[in-house]
Amino acid sequence: MEVDYIIVGCGLAGIAFCEQLYSNQKSFVVFDDQSQQSSLVAGGLYNPVVLKRFSKVWKSKEQLDLAIPAYQNIEDRLDVKLDYKIPVRRRFTSLEEQNNWFEASDKEGLKPFLNTNLIANENDAIDADFKLGEVSETGKIDTITLIDNYKIWLQGLNSYCNETFNHNQLEVKSTGIHYKTIKTKQIVFAEGFGLKQNPYFNFLPLNGTKGELLIIKAPKLKLDYVLKSSAFLIPLKEKDQYIVGATYEWTDKTNNITQKAKEELLNKLKTFLKCDFEVVNQVAGIRPTVKDRRPLVGAHPEHKNMFVLNGLGTRGVMIGPYIAKQLFNHIENDMPLDDEINISRFANT
Repeated sequence: MEVDYIIVGCGLAGIAFCEQLYSNQKSFVVFDDQSQQSSLVAGGLYNPVVLKRFSKVWKSKEQLDLAIPAYQNIEDRLDVKLDYKIPVRRRFTSLEEQNNWFEASDKEGLKPFLNTNLIANENDAIDADFKLGEVSETGKIDTITLIDNYKIWLQGLNSYCNETFNHNQLEVKSTGIHYKTIKTKQIVFAEGFGLKQNPYFNFLPLNGTKGELLIIKAPKLKLDYVLKSSAFLIPLKEKDQYIVGATYEWTDKTNNITQKAKEELLNKLKTFLKCDFEVVNQVAGIRPTVKDRRPLVGAHPEHKNMFVLNGLGTRGVMIGPYIAKQLFNHIENDMPLDDEINISRFANT
């Protein structure tokens, strides 16, 4: 079997690169063993503002301009609903926070996204005496539906291998790359935190940050927007269910849920939620994070037909299509990568 590309990993990064290949009539096969869960436990939000500091997300407009049409294309082709337009509102806890919001709304890059008409809270289940600030151009991608249906679509193309990729069986030759019975021109590793086990790219400073989420059921909440306070509260399509998230843990690199994270999220939730609720689920995954908060994209220092697409961090649904296009144009059209995402920035570390 001969293909233009092998892709290792079928999370948000892998899917975004598949989309580039498919739209440019390139042949490919994807290897995936479901070992990495960060895409599945992601909240799925796309939001151009860092709501903790009221600052702009890196290249937010460029990312959104690519991401929204990209998910629309997948929706149309797979006949599924993925993109749910939903407001994101920041709960203010003081007049000072309100003033910081107004100051931020005057800054370049934030003005289009921060609504200066504050919203009075009318939900008895939420404690928000200092009103709410709304972010424009926000929404939620249903990442579980995306990944599940995308794999089925790939299987229909005979382009999906549900197996663990064995790096030791990879042969790099002058004529191309050989893996078992497959010959390819290029290979792209989009393995998330699994990159740590990749002998070709494990020199990169992928830290990994464990995140845990709770799913709660709160029949009296009736929330029709995403609320950001000390934690995020995100409505789900399941009736009366919400995501509460997320935690950040830098030392534990397992996908095991913990009582510590549960208590942390419940304590945060109880500072602003005033109605009864029950916890119905808890999930954990390792986000592929990098110390400088930028993705890892580029060619291997020695093997120029081996590439990495990783480090999407906490904003994978937004950044995935952007960096996938960057990498595709770099490989196929010899276009330079953004210096900020190019792995060459770590050449001397």
